[in-house]
Amino acid sequence: MTDFVQTGPISTFHLLRDRDPESIEAELLEASKIRPVALVLPCLVSEMETPALMNIVKTLATVEYLNEIIVTLGPADADDFKQACQYFQPLQRSGTHVRVLWNDGERIRSLYEDMQNEKLSVGPHGKGRSAWMAYGYVVARRESYIIALHDCDIVSYDRNLLSRLVYPTVIPDLDYEFCKGYYSRVTDRMHGRATRLLVSPLLHALIEILGNVPILRYMNSFRYPLAGEFSMVADLARVNRIPADWGLEVGVLAEIFRNCAPSRVCQVELCQNYEHKHQDLSPDDPEAGLNQMAIDICKTIFRVLYSSGVALVHGFFNTLRATFLREAQDLMAMYHDDARINGLIYDRHAEGQAVELFTEAIRVAGEAIGENPLGAALIPSWNRVFSAIPTFAEKLRDYVDEDNREFF
Repeated sequence: MTDFVQTGPISTFHLLRDRDPESIEAELLEASKIRPVALVLPCLVSEMETPALMNIVKTLATVEYLNEIIVTLGPADADDFKQACQYFQPLQRSGTHVRVLWNDGERIRSLYEDMQNEKLSVGPHGKGRSAWMAYGYVVARRESYIIALHDCDIVSYDRNLLSRLVYPTVIPDLDYEFCKGYYSRVTDRMHGRATRLLVSPLLHALIEILGNVPILRYMNSFRYPLAGEFSMVADLARVNRIPADWGLEVGVLAEIFRNCAPSRVCQVELCQNYEHKHQDLSPDDPEAGLNQMAIDICKTIFRVLYSSGVALVHGFFNTLRATFLREAQDLMAMYHDDARINGLIYDRHAEGQAVELFTEAIRVAGEAIGENPLGAALIPSWNRVFSAIPTFAEKLRDYVDEDNREFF
């Protein structure tokens, strides 16, 4: 049994009991007649060889309330694209529009070139850009009211995870505009180091130094701000800008803060336990693993503060690192005791190494922000793209369909 606690400005929906899948899906099937749902799946070619994605495809093939399923493919050549189309063909069913978006294909590359010619940032190849292009395709088709996204590496996936993710935005009686998923990540030990040992103590430290800044209070109210799963009304894809790096999830939350009233934002507990692949710490390489992730997350948070009118004056980051370290050490003691009572393994040394790496990441990110407070340009909103290139929506829709014509 979970808790009932509501904290901060957003609503929290807990997993209080196991609900019959047919019951919740019957509600969604009825509501989806007026609020059709598109599911976006960012996918790497390597993930098609994993049991996790096999189970996801098998499960989604039985879900009746999805109007569209858009698989947006990571780095892929022509053979990879063909393999992906064949792999996801079982999702094609009456009433469900299925497409694989080939970001490396000649047609989609030409669209990125069109954007660059208009001085619009497309960002580097990655999950952020792939997901963004899929949102654009859904918006261009104008046939779905809700866009949901989850990753393709979820080992513990079941149909209730998706149902709970979309329920708050699809059901008219609730009528939320954005819903963030959260969950615990536990095996024989606690996982989720970037959230537990970086984001949580960093937000606590920032609040202690800067006070009750609204966006910090909002960010701190999310149970798992780095979770990749969310659902939103499709119109938000028109106005949101997003980072293309590891700051994606934090950047999305910041855009939602700008574009939605907090009363229309919620988070929902998706499952009792969530398992997917883990990032290496990579302490010697700031461009890999959790090291790169930590730096990108910190830079995104600092830029959000700058854009919110918070002046990070000289000496601020030294104070922040010291305060962060104390907050993280306090949390480590709590995590140790929590693990102990639950019979979990807790490696104090490994946790300490992670905190040391994250403390250094704050320094690196702070220096980068000092040199360039604006940082790399965000991927623009779709409203701006469609305004700059009036034919873009039609081209995107036609190009994706043409790429998929042989398979769907």
